Amino acid sequence: MKKDSFNANEIPADKGLSGNEKIEEAIAALQEEPSQELLAHTLTVIRRRMQEDGQLILAVEPPAGEAQLRIQAVQTSDGKQWWSAFTGFEEELKGSGSVMSTFLTEIRKLFESALSVNEIQGIILNPWNRTLMLDKTLLRIILGK
Repeated sequence: MKKDSFNANEIPADKGLSGNEKIEEAIAALQEEPSQELLAHTLTVIRRRMQEDGQLILAVEPPAGEAQLRIQAVQTSDGKQWWSAFTGFEEELKGSGSVMSTFLTEIRKLFESALSVNEIQGIILNPWNRTLMLDKTLLRIILGK
């Protein structure tokens, strides 16, 4: 294979994202066989990544005028707003046809921020594929609050 050709599978992983495949695997298992046990396992895997100073990719909206960056929210069919975050660049690229502005953020800081914003219900991890909706109750469980 030529070295100058682009292959999405060869996107260099950021150190903060290394290990997030464990989250994706846990979510996949939960999707295949939803149960309280697998949900608890998935939340534990996310907590471990958070304790390892793991990061997620957060979609943001470019600032309008002098406003600050805003975290991009997605609206579910019930009209509720959720922040979306991704475990890796591959997950981010699977979805929306538009190129998003993103940045890396620490899992703990993101979850704590989400708890303080009344306009959202929580965070959707990987909204296009290995999806997990973390409402504020689940976020508190992960954070140990």
